Amino acid sequence: MRILVTGGAGYIGTHTCVELMAEGHQVVVVDHLGNSHPAALDRVREISGKDLVLILGDVRDREVLKHAFSLGIDAVIHFAGLKAVGESVAQPLMYYQNNLDSTLALCEAMEASGVRRMVFSSSATVYRTPAQMPVDEDAPLWSTCPYGWTKFMNEQILRDVYVSNPAWSIHLLRYFNPVGAHPSGRIGEDPNGIPNNLLPYITQVAVGRLPYLNVYGNDYPTPDGTGIRDYIHVVDLAKGHCRSVDQLLSSTGVEAFNLGTGRGCSVLQMVAAFESATGIKVPYHIRPRRPGDVAECYADPSRAESILDWRAEKSLEDMCRDAWRWQSANPAGYALPAAF
Repeated sequence: MRILVTGGAGYIGTHTCVELMAEGHQVVVVDHLGNSHPAALDRVREISGKDLVLILGDVRDREVLKHAFSLGIDAVIHFAGLKAVGESVAQPLMYYQNNLDSTLALCEAMEASGVRRMVFSSSATVYRTPAQMPVDEDAPLWSTCPYGWTKFMNEQILRDVYVSNPAWSIHLLRYFNPVGAHPSGRIGEDPNGIPNNLLPYITQVAVGRLPYLNVYGNDYPTPDGTGIRDYIHVVDLAKGHCRSVDQLLSSTGVEAFNLGTGRGCSVLQMVAAFESATGIKVPYHIRPRRPGDVAECYADPSRAESILDWRAEKSLEDMCRDAWRWQSANPAGYALPAAF
């Protein structure tokens, strides 16, 4: 199939492009490269040994989408959107405008082109917290930040699109905590500024870009007092999109799927796993809890296992080892040539 990947130059997008191309799909990427780097797609081509089409532009631009769908698209994976929780609190209007308008424009273009298969990049931030663990797809929905609300609202938009036309087939993939990198070390997570997520923060401390890790709270009701999350290797996550695309061909409707391991890992357990996998000591300072953080959150991924025939396979050691391979070879991310 020829698959349109919006935001395909980003962290999860690039890894998904690699897996799609490995399975024989043709890939068309729409990305304005506002929070990603053009070198990332060059490396996707290098890893895959195949070419892809890049349409440089904003998903909200109707002319950009018209051009994309003129290429003969069979299905869409929609990653494009702003994604920093803290930034969304500081600039909510920017988040609502960008993340909702992109989905509206995309759905209009898909309907006009007769393309009604979509995989939507959602998030575990749509679940009300604290929730009963593990979280399944029927848990109550709510959010505590504008970023999470845009995911929640986009899910509702897509449900309403299906109600208006039952020919649509839509999967809402709710990610937990993607980490790691492609095992080649050629593509990985390259956050702007200080990382919002744990493992890239750890790797930047290990590579010398940051002096120490901040651990927010060590008094939670967990075995070591630090917060527990469900970390999933980005390659496992990318493969989940491939299985979702397969399933879209044989069904209609809207269905949500958790993509996680079903196992919780605390902050200090992740630090210990990284030190064990790499032999590098990670200094850290304990800080007060952050507002809104919960003690634990991990997935029940059984629906994805039974319906998509997908399950996470990579270990915590794989996540740490691959993240370090990427960071150590690319200490400044994509900004400088890799150290090979």
